Amino acid sequence: MAEPREPVHVHGEVVATKRVGAYRHLTLAAPGVPQRFRAGTFVAVSVAGHVARRALWIHRVRASSAFGPTLDVVVDPVGPGTHWLAAQPVGAAVEVTGPLGRPFALPRDPVSCLLVGEAYAAAPLFPLAERLRERGCAVSLVVSAPEESRLLSALEARRSARSVTVLTADGSVGRRGTVPDHVDDLVARDVDVVYAAGPTAVLQATAAAAERHGAWCQVALEQPTPCGTGLCHGCPLPVVGEDGVDRVVRACTEGPVVRGDRVRWSEL
Repeated sequence: MAEPREPVHVHGEVVATKRVGAYRHLTLAAPGVPQRFRAGTFVAVSVAGHVARRALWIHRVRASSAFGPTLDVVVDPVGPGTHWLAAQPVGAAVEVTGPLGRPFALPRDPVSCLLVGEAYAAAPLFPLAERLRERGCAVSLVVSAPEESRLLSALEARRSARSVTVLTADGSVGRRGTVPDHVDDLVARDVDVVYAAGPTAVLQATAAAAERHGAWCQVALEQPTPCGTGLCHGCPLPVVGEDGVDRVVRACTEGPVVRGDRVRWSEL
């Protein structure tokens, strides 16, 4: 029987919540969403008093728990909507739609993979690393952030990858510097496939380094997605199509994962 793929809209529940550094990790019971999950997809969560929903990367899924299948998301409380989400207690009801968007494409054969993530946006790289390891790929993971409190799961990273590089811009932990400072050296280490998730500057630098070194690259873009389902057309993404023609697509449906060499970075 084929696995279910179409997203669902469900009445979910917060079943666990914890603060980790600058972020709030929420575990949600959202029936049907974990079963449809693929690495790189996201959920859209309704926020009280707001029309636009908040798009959240899926960090982890658990096939079974006391609450049934669950999913973990990471909230960076920077605005009214994300502050509201981060404050939701255990037992709170939440409206969840997902999983949404295009996931990462997986290589057919075992290859050497470099995964580059910045701050909370590194979340989708952790389930991706698990899938790649299941396929026999050698996985190296880069986790970066401005400072230590904004690193995502640096200890978990060491369980997910063959090698881990930690970068902080202020040098508070790991190597000092940013992804653009170090990515050329990292990609040059006999890497076949590069995946990246994070702010635009990180993705652009990683995609450019991959192209210089002949590696295939996919990036998970962080674009505002007011509806998350493609209906509002509020998340324009300028790309070059497979036919070589410039066009604008929707980041929430034709993305958020796209080939790094297809994005028109200067127009993003």
